[in-house]
Amino acid sequence: MGATHVTVRITNPADSDRYWEGLFLVDTGATDSLVPRPHLEAIGLEPEGKRVYELADGSEIAVDVAVAKIEFMGEFVGGTVIFGDADAEPLLGVTALESVGIEVDPVSQQLKRLPAVRLKGMADLR
Repeated sequence: MGATHVTVRITNPADSDRYWEGLFLVDTGATDSLVPRPHLEAIGLEPEGKRVYELADGSEIAVDVAVAKIEFMGEFVGGTVIFGDADAEPLLGVTALESVGIEVDPVSQQLKRLPAVRLKGMADLR
């Protein structure tokens, strides 16, 4: 399978003039998005806490996290960002994708927009 990348803008929710934009690997195995720490610090984001994540090999790590505005493909969502190592590849996690109704086509490995964002289990809101 090939890798899917997308341009993402990470914005400080307290100051929309402070953002960083980069090419992110779409990682449907990751819940949250990961950004190299220097980029988050440069836009004024500071860790708001720590969260424990399980890695692909089954080991666990505790990492700093914060909330940021995540924008890609003309959509945006507020989401958890992980403070990654300075040399880490930025990752776009599945929570951000699903929140705006975008998924990875398993055949073409391209991002595709769903006709509507899924909202299962909710009573009729109309």
